Amino acid sequence: MAINARIIGTGRSYPEGILTNADLEKMVETSDEWIMQRVGIRQRHKAAEGEYTSLFAVRAARQAIERAQIDPAEIDLLICATVTPDQILPSTGCLIQTELGAHKAAAFDLAAACSGFLYGLTLANQMIRGSQSRCALVVGAEVLTRYVDYTDRSTCVIFGDGAGAAVLVPDEGGRGILSTRIRSDGRYAEQPFAPGGGTRIGHSAESITAGDYFFKMRGNELFKVAVRSMTEVSREVLEESGYGADAVKLFIPHQANQRITDAVADKLKVDPAIVYSNIEYHGNTSSASIPIALDECIEAGRINEGDLVLLASFGGGVTWGAVLLRW
Repeated sequence: MAINARIIGTGRSYPEGILTNADLEKMVETSDEWIMQRVGIRQRHKAAEGEYTSLFAVRAARQAIERAQIDPAEIDLLICATVTPDQILPSTGCLIQTELGAHKAAAFDLAAACSGFLYGLTLANQMIRGSQSRCALVVGAEVLTRYVDYTDRSTCVIFGDGAGAAVLVPDEGGRGILSTRIRSDGRYAEQPFAPGGGTRIGHSAESITAGDYFFKMRGNELFKVAVRSMTEVSREVLEESGYGADAVKLFIPHQANQRITDAVADKLKVDPAIVYSNIEYHGNTSSASIPIALDECIEAGRINEGDLVLLASFGGGVTWGAVLLRW
């Protein structure tokens, strides 16, 4: 029987600080009603000064490792999916590795925005199936509020901070990741994007004044592209595994926008009762979104052994992907 990568432990972490819609009403021209109708978010977690991405990543990872009942020294692959690293060099993955004591791991960062965790699962799955890894840790972690312009109501209402993690090991019993698909299309690179801070527009007084390092959005095509892309890859992983959408017991989409979630679920024709949403309480946490939601579902008893679980994402780049797994 084929070897699959199976999740044996998950964890999550986010800041204690919470930014509500009522708080935003005092900062920018908006309202709770407008935000809820537009994206379905009521509050989001916000890191305090002195808090950073790896802090939450390590907390989530430690929880996942404890639940997996492994020693950190067993981890031989550590992937940190993030677009908000602690620093340019070294990778946040290496910083997480040090804190965990996972000294045998190949550690690095992966930047695929909101699809980062599914990209990471796909890579870990291939490494495990190819016998290049026996124990992988995939973390999605972000402190997005550092890059939010709180005078821009089109973006500042969306993003929150947090981290989620999963430990994966080989499985020959038919459980684990059955199929994955990841895609990207750079033609939509400005939906959304943050132009400053790299080698094209570096750090300068001018770029800081211009707010070049803030998240920005240009164009209004993202909704249709997101719905179409997430639906297509979800169908692909189902078809490859020989299942219809009616076989799925739990659907966890990236928490970007409640209207996108509803539209994808409708096109897939899945029962609304199996669609998980926590965007109201966390906002869009990018690569941390799906692992946080997955951990919440496990804790709430919404996943049973043998269940088919579908994960789907869409993010800046643009990137998208889907993963089908049997629990």
